[in-house]
Amino acid sequence: MRTITKNHLDYLRKQYPSGTIVKLLSMEDLQAPKKGTLGKVFHVDDTGTIHVKWETGSTLGVVYGVDSIVKVSND
Repeated sequence: MRTITKNHLDYLRKQYPSGTIVKLLSMEDLQAPKKGTLGKVFHVDDTGTIHVKWETGSTLGVVYGVDSIVKVSND
């Protein structure tokens, strides 16, 4: 896991507020949803992990510097 600066953390929180719809590009987790799965952001924590409720019902977080998503829309 990478260390995140306060400025970058603030940026992530502005880019991915609660309710933002995202699409999964890649995730390094055995329980990860399939690439292309949509989800709704519900929190960005102090480590920069973007917590998402995926359309599969999973709530796996997108780990800063490891996993990858793209913003689809703000709800």
